[in-house]
Amino acid sequence: MRHALCCLVLAAGCASSSARHPIADDPDARPPVTQADVRVVQRARQLLASPATWNRADNRQCPAGAHSFSLYCALETATIEVYGGFEHRGAAMQEARFAIEQIAPARDYQHRLMDFNNDPRTTFADIQRTLELLEARIAARLAEPSPAGAK
Repeated sequence: MRHALCCLVLAAGCASSSARHPIADDPDARPPVTQADVRVVQRARQLLASPATWNRADNRQCPAGAHSFSLYCALETATIEVYGGFEHRGAAMQEARFAIEQIAPARDYQHRLMDFNNDPRTTFADIQRTLELLEARIAARLAEPSPAGAK
Protein backbone atom coordinates (compact mmCIF):
# COMPACT_ATOMS: atom_id res chain seq x y z
CA MET A 1 0.00 0.00 0.00
CA ARG A 2 2.77 2.41 0.94
CA HIS A 3 4.55 1.65 -2.36
CA ALA A 4 1.37 2.41 -4.31
CA LEU A 5 0.98 5.72 -2.49
CA CYS A 6 4.56 6.72 -3.36
CA CYS A 7 3.94 5.84 -7.01
CA LEU A 8 0.79 7.98 -7.05
CA VAL A 9 2.63 10.93 -5.52
CA LEU A 10 5.48 10.58 -8.02
CA ALA A 11 3.07 10.27 -10.94
CA ALA A 12 1.19 13.37 -9.85
CA GLY A 13 4.47 15.27 -9.59
CA CYS A 14 5.48 14.20 -13.09
CA ALA A 15 2.10 15.20 -14.51
CA SER A 16 2.36 18.57 -12.80
CA SER A 17 5.88 19.06 -14.13
CA SER A 18 4.86 18.21 -17.70
CA ALA A 19 1.96 20.65 -17.49
CA ARG A 20 4.39 23.44 -16.56
CA HIS A 21 6.93 22.37 -19.18
CA PRO A 22 4.92 20.82 -22.02
CA ILE A 23 7.81 21.03 -24.49
CA ALA A 24 10.20 18.13 -24.13
CA ASP A 25 13.70 18.45 -25.50
CA ASP A 26 12.44 17.51 -28.95
CA PRO A 27 14.54 19.19 -31.66
CA ASP A 28 11.49 19.15 -33.95
CA ALA A 29 8.97 20.52 -31.43
CA ARG A 30 6.55 23.13 -32.85
CA PRO A 31 5.02 24.94 -29.90
CA PRO A 32 2.18 27.34 -30.64
CA VAL A 33 3.20 30.88 -31.55
CA THR A 34 1.70 34.09 -30.19
CA GLN A 35 1.95 37.78 -30.96
CA ALA A 36 4.51 37.94 -28.14
CA ASP A 37 6.84 35.78 -30.26
CA VAL A 38 6.78 38.49 -32.93
CA ARG A 39 7.85 40.97 -30.24
CA VAL A 40 10.66 38.58 -29.22
CA VAL A 41 12.02 38.60 -32.77
CA GLN A 42 11.66 42.37 -33.09
CA ARG A 43 13.58 42.83 -29.83
CA ALA A 44 16.28 40.37 -30.95
CA ARG A 45 16.64 42.40 -34.15
CA GLN A 46 17.15 45.53 -32.03
CA LEU A 47 19.82 43.75 -29.98
CA LEU A 48 21.56 42.71 -33.21
CA ALA A 49 21.15 46.05 -34.95
CA SER A 50 24.73 46.30 -36.20
CA PRO A 51 27.79 44.11 -36.75
CA ALA A 52 29.31 45.74 -33.63
CA THR A 53 26.61 44.13 -31.46
CA TRP A 54 27.04 40.64 -32.96
CA ASN A 55 29.03 38.13 -30.92
CA ARG A 56 30.14 35.51 -33.38
CA ALA A 57 31.75 33.33 -30.67
CA ASP A 58 28.62 31.86 -29.07
CA ASN A 59 28.87 29.44 -26.15
CA ARG A 60 25.15 29.69 -25.22
CA GLN A 61 26.08 31.51 -22.00
CA CYS A 62 24.19 34.80 -22.05
CA PRO A 63 25.36 37.12 -19.28
CA ALA A 64 23.06 39.87 -18.09
CA GLY A 65 24.21 43.31 -19.16
CA ALA A 66 26.04 42.08 -22.27
CA HIS A 67 26.64 44.59 -25.06
CA SER A 68 27.09 42.05 -27.83
CA PHE A 69 24.90 39.06 -28.58
CA SER A 70 25.04 35.84 -30.52
CA LEU A 71 21.88 34.89 -32.36
CA TYR A 72 21.05 32.48 -29.52
CA CYS A 73 21.67 35.07 -26.79
CA ALA A 74 19.74 37.80 -28.60
CA LEU A 75 16.73 35.49 -28.78
CA GLU A 76 17.17 34.30 -25.19
CA THR A 77 17.50 37.86 -23.88
CA ALA A 78 14.52 39.05 -25.92
CA THR A 79 12.43 36.08 -24.73
CA ILE A 80 13.21 36.87 -21.09
CA GLU A 81 12.35 40.54 -21.63
CA VAL A 82 9.04 39.77 -23.37
CA TYR A 83 7.88 36.67 -21.47
CA GLY A 84 9.69 37.10 -18.15
CA GLY A 85 11.32 33.69 -18.56
CA PHE A 86 13.02 31.42 -21.05
CA GLU A 87 12.34 27.98 -22.55
CA HIS A 88 15.07 26.41 -24.66
CA ARG A 89 12.41 24.90 -26.96
CA GLY A 90 10.06 27.91 -26.93
CA ALA A 91 8.29 28.95 -30.12
CA ALA A 92 10.67 31.72 -31.25
CA MET A 93 13.75 29.59 -30.53
CA GLN A 94 12.32 26.63 -32.41
CA GLU A 95 11.21 28.69 -35.40
CA ALA A 96 14.72 30.22 -35.48
CA ARG A 97 16.17 26.71 -35.73
CA PHE A 98 13.84 25.91 -38.62
CA ALA A 99 14.72 29.22 -40.33
CA ILE A 100 18.40 28.26 -40.16
CA GLU A 101 17.60 24.92 -41.78
CA GLN A 102 15.84 26.85 -44.53
CA ILE A 103 18.72 29.32 -45.03
CA ALA A 104 21.56 26.80 -44.74
CA PRO A 105 20.00 23.43 -45.65
CA ALA A 106 23.27 21.67 -46.51
CA ARG A 107 24.91 22.50 -43.18
CA ASP A 108 24.51 19.84 -40.52
CA TYR A 109 24.75 21.56 -37.14
CA GLN A 110 24.61 19.78 -33.79
CA HIS A 111 23.44 23.02 -32.11
CA ARG A 112 21.70 24.91 -34.91
CA LEU A 113 21.65 28.39 -33.36
CA MET A 114 25.14 28.32 -31.86
CA ASP A 115 26.85 26.51 -34.73
CA PHE A 116 25.22 28.66 -37.41
CA ASN A 117 26.20 31.80 -35.49
CA ASN A 118 29.81 30.59 -35.13
CA ASP A 119 30.20 29.18 -38.64
CA PRO A 120 32.90 31.20 -40.45
CA ARG A 121 30.67 31.13 -43.56
CA THR A 122 27.88 32.95 -41.68
CA THR A 123 27.84 36.70 -42.23
CA PHE A 124 26.04 39.45 -40.34
CA ALA A 125 23.72 39.68 -43.35
CA ASP A 126 22.88 35.98 -42.82
CA ILE A 127 22.01 36.70 -39.18
CA GLN A 128 19.73 39.56 -40.27
CA ARG A 129 18.16 37.37 -42.97
CA THR A 130 17.53 34.65 -40.38
CA LEU A 131 15.72 37.11 -38.12
CA GLU A 132 13.65 38.43 -41.05
CA LEU A 133 12.70 34.90 -42.06
CA LEU A 134 11.97 34.03 -38.43
CA GLU A 135 9.54 36.93 -38.11
CA ALA A 136 7.87 35.95 -41.39
CA ARG A 137 7.56 32.30 -40.27
CA ILE A 138 5.91 33.32 -36.99
CA ALA A 139 3.56 35.75 -38.79
CA ALA A 140 2.59 33.00 -41.25
CA ARG A 141 1.85 30.59 -38.41
CA LEU A 142 -0.24 33.23 -36.65
CA ALA A 143 -2.25 33.69 -39.85
CA GLU A 144 -3.01 29.94 -40.14
CA PRO A 145 -6.60 29.05 -39.32
CA SER A 146 -7.04 27.48 -35.89
CA PRO A 147 -7.84 23.77 -35.89
CA ALA A 148 -11.53 22.98 -35.37
CA GLY A 149 -12.43 22.99 -31.71
CA ALA A 150 -9.27 24.82 -30.60
CA LYS A 151 -9.62 27.78 -28.29
